[in-house]
Amino acid sequence: MTEAAAVEEHKGRIDRDGYTVLERALEPELVDALATDLLRLEELYKVVPADNSFEGSSTVRIYNLLALGKLYETIPVHPEVLPVVEAVLDPGCLISSLSSISIDPGESAQPIHADDQLIPLAKPHEPTVCNTMWALTDFTEANGATRVIPGSHLRDHSPDYGQPYDSVPAEMPKGSVLVWHGSLWHGGGANRTEQRRVGVAMNYCAGFIRQQENQQLGIPRDIAAGFSKRLRELCGYGIYNGLIGHIDKRNPAEMLGDAPEPDPMVWDVV
Repeated sequence: MTEAAAVEEHKGRIDRDGYTVLERALEPELVDALATDLLRLEELYKVVPADNSFEGSSTVRIYNLLALGKLYETIPVHPEVLPVVEAVLDPGCLISSLSSISIDPGESAQPIHADDQLIPLAKPHEPTVCNTMWALTDFTEANGATRVIPGSHLRDHSPDYGQPYDSVPAEMPKGSVLVWHGSLWHGGGANRTEQRRVGVAMNYCAGFIRQQENQQLGIPRDIAAGFSKRLRELCGYGIYNGLIGHIDKRNPAEMLGDAPEPDPMVWDVV
């Protein structure tokens, strides 16, 4: 199967079921390097569980990873994952947030929710959010694999927070990636094992939607200046559809000392 055909197959699954799994899409060396460095960051910054109903009482989350090391720059632009996200949204998509989610033994299941339910649009609607979960350990029903409700992205409403719903675990081996439509009803599972379940949540949104984490203010400008051109664009240093995101009709990438090709503004081509 060609790369383009594989992307279309995964997009078809997302259109139908609301999610797909890219099995063993990640390089083992990258997976292990990420898992090791997340432990370093957890110790360095003394990260502890937030202890609330959404983030969990036994779940360690590290936010704004792009500001915390060059290793994380490989995640948003991964060639096995980004094309699927671009097929769901479009190439003008943005990084919404990049964080780790490590579920420790004894954690209870996260309430079922939809990632786009705070966006005031009638449902169902075209995807405005497309999120991914990278498995840095095996994801099993027992250790807290993300639970999903297939087809729920097509419903005309979002779930009621805290209510019980029938769901299935998105089990996947280490090195795999779960990709889902932002309207899909889902939640982290309960960890009934003695081992930690480690994942990276790489979340994207359409270019016209506000990002969960403010990438331009959250990432120091000197760090962003060292990003690749594509990563800069994903962080918002670009213009969407000839209009959204400009600064005085100029590409915001210039704020990083770049000299990008002039972008035709929408009023210049109509």
